[in-house]
Amino acid sequence: MNSTYVLGKLLDNLWAQYRTRVSYANTYKTMVEGRGGTVQNDHIAFRTFNCATGSQPAGGDAISLIFTALGFQRKDLYLFEDKKLTAWHYEHATNPANPKLFISQLEVDQLSPATVDKIKKTVAGAPDIVSADNLKLLELLAQGKSIEQNQADVLAANLAKFFSRPWGVPQRGVVQEVDKESQYGAWTLLHGNSVNHFTAYINEQKVKEWPDIEATVAALRQAGVPMKAEFEGERGTKLRQSSTKAVDEECDVIEADGSKGKLNWTYAYYELAERGNVPGPDGKPTRFHGFLGAQATNLFEMTKRG
Repeated sequence: MNSTYVLGKLLDNLWAQYRTRVSYANTYKTMVEGRGGTVQNDHIAFRTFNCATGSQPAGGDAISLIFTALGFQRKDLYLFEDKKLTAWHYEHATNPANPKLFISQLEVDQLSPATVDKIKKTVAGAPDIVSADNLKLLELLAQGKSIEQNQADVLAANLAKFFSRPWGVPQRGVVQEVDKESQYGAWTLLHGNSVNHFTAYINEQKVKEWPDIEATVAALRQAGVPMKAEFEGERGTKLRQSSTKAVDEECDVIEADGSKGKLNWTYAYYELAERGNVPGPDGKPTRFHGFLGAQATNLFEMTKRG
């Protein structure tokens, strides 16, 4: 089995995990497929801390290491100075039908000393769930070599486990204090490497009744899905986006007295993206594949409490 097989198994696993947590994605899937349409995801987003996180590589490298071995290439850089975030998007080298990746990292050392201390102490003991054996298999796949099917299946399953919270249960007070300075940081303390969101690719939806993002959002609203009030991007521009509201989860925390507790917090939303054309290298129109910083900034806010 080659990297295409392992990547397909991993993406299917992540999509299934995500849909167990974000019911709105299941609603969209049911509605689209019920009308003979196609569910294709435009991109998947991940959040990380750019600081020492135990045995796991720091920042976005922890995630990109997996996907670059499976055929993805780094593209554009995005800076969000107000939020102290750095991000990149990745595209698969040979199969444009694979979702793009949007991997961001919080520049932890740019936060206040008290917040830096809280984050670093929480994540210090994180193990690297990608084992040495997993890394050897990924290296073979990156070289274009094949591995046995049982190895490929076990590898894909092990890689899927990486996309969870690798460090221990955070303290309630720590999450709440970090949230005052960085809602992104609080979210990542609770959810770790979990998928932040998947994104429906409206251009490939193929539902006659929903020719664009406006019609799709209207249909989801009518079905009772809570949606973002505004669209990101104007009609006819190279990227238009919207999303559902984020679902809440009861997250494990440690209480001040050391006991186990629960903290209701946002997890993820389901995003929708419609892409327009831009001039290609030959001057002919080609579909825009990148991201726009201002729009991404607003979408980061969808996991903000209250």
